[in-house]
Amino acid sequence: MKEEQLAHLKSRDVLQKPEWSSVRALFKGMGYSDYDLDRPQIGVFNTYNSGNPGNFSLKQVAEYAHRGILQAGGNPVDIGVIGPCDGVGCGNTGMHYILPSRELLADSVESIAELQHFDGIVLLGSCDKNIPGLLMAAARLDLPAILINAGPALGGMQFDGRASDNSSMVEALAMLRDGRITQTQYDELENRSNPTCGSCSFLGTANTMCAVTEAMGMMLPGSSMIPAVYAERLRSAEESGRRIVAMVEEGLNARKIISRKGLENALRLGMAIGGSTNMALHFPAIAGEAGLSFSVDDIDRIGRGTPHIANIYPNGPKNVPDFYEAGGVPPVMKHLLPLLHGDALSCTGQTMEQVLSTVPAVENEIIHSLENPFHESGSLAVVKGNLAPEGGITKPTAIHPSMQTFSGTALCFDSEDEATRAVEEHRIPDGTVLIVRYEGPAGGPGMREMVRIMKKLYGQGKALTTAVVTDGRFSGTNNGCFVGHVSPEAAAGGPIALVRDGDRVTIDIPAGSLTVHVSDEELERRRASLLPHDHGRHTGYLARYSALVGSAADGAVLRTRP
Repeated sequence: MKEEQLAHLKSRDVLQKPEWSSVRALFKGMGYSDYDLDRPQIGVFNTYNSGNPGNFSLKQVAEYAHRGILQAGGNPVDIGVIGPCDGVGCGNTGMHYILPSRELLADSVESIAELQHFDGIVLLGSCDKNIPGLLMAAARLDLPAILINAGPALGGMQFDGRASDNSSMVEALAMLRDGRITQTQYDELENRSNPTCGSCSFLGTANTMCAVTEAMGMMLPGSSMIPAVYAERLRSAEESGRRIVAMVEEGLNARKIISRKGLENALRLGMAIGGSTNMALHFPAIAGEAGLSFSVDDIDRIGRGTPHIANIYPNGPKNVPDFYEAGGVPPVMKHLLPLLHGDALSCTGQTMEQVLSTVPAVENEIIHSLENPFHESGSLAVVKGNLAPEGGITKPTAIHPSMQTFSGTALCFDSEDEATRAVEEHRIPDGTVLIVRYEGPAGGPGMREMVRIMKKLYGQGKALTTAVVTDGRFSGTNNGCFVGHVSPEAAAGGPIALVRDGDRVTIDIPAGSLTVHVSDEELERRRASLLPHDHGRHTGYLARYSALVGSAADGAVLRTRP
């Protein structure tokens, strides 16, 4: 880098000689030299830990990112940040902390990046809340930034007609208790369902958010779906390290990529591949950090206006490594190009149209063209009505056509735990709409996933006879008829708090409606007699989060004051 370029580096504010020799001395206490300190300082924020397989390989991935940074003339500085896994918290009290961890992650990256005066940042993550938290930080800081993910795990042994994964264990537990598989088969599945490290092999929130980050332009083209155990994953990390130094030299800051056009391109890709319902939380949150708005109406518009053209579990039988072998994100983007903002910038410095110019428009059993979609619309749809005035989120691509419109009798539960016990005890008759409430961002707190309820219903053969409506949320691997993110939530006095056992509830996805068949007058009478709900006493971070978090319809972001 030329001397005049060095003078404009943000790191010069704390490393320029002689004024800041006191800070340089701190670095020299760790072995850094003048050669290191007179180069662009690149913060390498790594969610590596040995507590979950999604982030487990990122220590090695970071080593290759370092190589690239050094090759390009930068100085890598390691920073460790939290990297929680939804799977570990699934169905237990740990899930209260998962969505709130997104905010902690964004805040910690902001804090250290500003403290250290980094010139650019490399962000390494893989699991569900890691990627959106890192993107929120990138948009907030508006520095040159590039993301690197660990990549998907390989699928495990065949189970129920497809390659298994850790979530298969929940379905298998219901089968074990019903006598449809043996303890030996169950134990074998535990040992062989998750054979490698990497983010879960299905298209859950983790792989969805990695794919949309590539489509947004914040990852190298073609990199997001490389399996964690492939050598190509390491070469891609090295290239990303070289690229971040070039981005610093070019002044290619994050908000030039995380723009309105970039966000819309990313969401359209997410819809086209059958991505997770949690996109509806993360896109408004990321957009807000970039000074933009992204509403549930935007989500519904893009979802209903984008064909579903890549079929990956839970929408189809194939897993994410199969999607990679079929071509991954670039050929899907190529098919989508008529619907995309081709002039949106990517981290390569090229426009998306330029990036895709050499990509073949392949068509195979997983990836189809716009003229031959798996579904006419994308993975997410918004439903509104007297039960969800601000909207609820559903996933039509994972719902059987016969269940796209469903009416049933409400059976109400004031927590995930109560509903789970009822399912386990086979107390859910056919024709039921389970109402699971007080599990929203503030009421939960933390907006827990209802994944185990859905998996147990599926395991009991009730995916075509029951539905779940909640102010909580769902895993990207769920299938069956469900509506989550119901807003306003019960803890905020939303109508979901007023539903009673025996009420008739209708989910109509084509019409975009969610209705409880009770008169407005009766709902107001119920509201007048509604008692405050005691959802448990929380201390520490959860208490602060519950007091400050906003509506799921706005991304469940923290407000500055209650």
